[in-house]
Amino acid sequence: MSSRLMTLRSTVAGIGTTLDEETTCAELTTVVAERGGCAAAVVRRVTEDGEAAYEAINGDRTLLPDLRWPAAIARRTDSRTGYERNGSALCVPLVTGDDRYGVLVCVRDAGPFTPPEADVLALLAERAASHIRHAREHDRMSRIVGDLQRALLAEPGRPHPNLDVAIRHLPVGQRALVGGDWCETVRLHFGRTLLVVGDVMGHGLEAAVDMTAYRSALRYIASADLPPHRVLRQLDDIASSEAERRPATCLIARVDPVRGQITLASAGHLPPAVIDGKGDTSLLPVPVGPPLGTGLGGYEPATYRLDGAETLLLFTDGLVEHRGEDIDDSLNRLAGLRFHASEGVEAILDTVLADLDAGHAEDDVAILASRLRPRPQQDVEGVAFAT
Repeated sequence: MSSRLMTLRSTVAGIGTTLDEETTCAELTTVVAERGGCAAAVVRRVTEDGEAAYEAINGDRTLLPDLRWPAAIARRTDSRTGYERNGSALCVPLVTGDDRYGVLVCVRDAGPFTPPEADVLALLAERAASHIRHAREHDRMSRIVGDLQRALLAEPGRPHPNLDVAIRHLPVGQRALVGGDWCETVRLHFGRTLLVVGDVMGHGLEAAVDMTAYRSALRYIASADLPPHRVLRQLDDIASSEAERRPATCLIARVDPVRGQITLASAGHLPPAVIDGKGDTSLLPVPVGPPLGTGLGGYEPATYRLDGAETLLLFTDGLVEHRGEDIDDSLNRLAGLRFHASEGVEAILDTVLADLDAGHAEDDVAILASRLRPRPQQDVEGVAFAT
């Protein structure tokens, strides 16, 4: 391979390194300015009124020609390739196939571009146009996925008014809106509420679809008012009967304000945390059964006292886990958090997410905080707890 061809291939490879349209334009003008010893810019958008602007300018901008010339070329609807001259300036359409994305403008004070140089610039412009098309298609698909994810992200049910509940979701990645992590609350009889957090294997839309299936099944099963370990058993039976369903971990807490207690059951999930009235955090041991979808069953309940000064935290592993770190160390970091006794559930979630740097989590995060809300005496006797 000739050194000239190798140089050209290396030059072309410097355009379109991301799926960002602005970055691609900047890479194009940088490569063109360096290769052609010129000023380079892109004109992408021309309004119906003929307004346009130079973008991604590289080099001496005072050399660029009057905008009316490239704007007129950019407004054309034909998709022919090639270039047009205006003295020492060259205007190259950003065209790939039938798609047209504006023009590349090049100009230098060392004299006009030769035909071979212009052909190379046309090749680079075509390369950039191809990547602009990919970037726009990626953005379009991301919007579609976002719409689907919003449709899948159903709001949790309303807990009984005897509970204060706060929920946050932080899907991993910049473009994701919802992943496989979820929280749910289900009203039960006699003022009790089922609090649930789950984590479907994987990320993105596919995990979100299975997440929705688990949530729907949970709501149906919970209507029978079964204890948490039996809810998990039925969820596991349903999930294991569907070959395409992704496995999931799940933690269920049934809060009973009348008795002042919670009953927990876990399907492969991390234990919950409790913040006491002094602001200290501790973990509640829960027997851990197999993840949902395995068909193995074997879930056991654990019951604890819960008073009005304590806050219960249910969360997915993305909140605490770090690659290469032992999970016990990760959980100890959560257990080491301290809170002000006066903090409400929303403020507690703010503190947890900030102190554990959840904005940079390596996995999806879902977290639920719940605290008993003091009720009038007649409510305790059952009036407000009726369903």
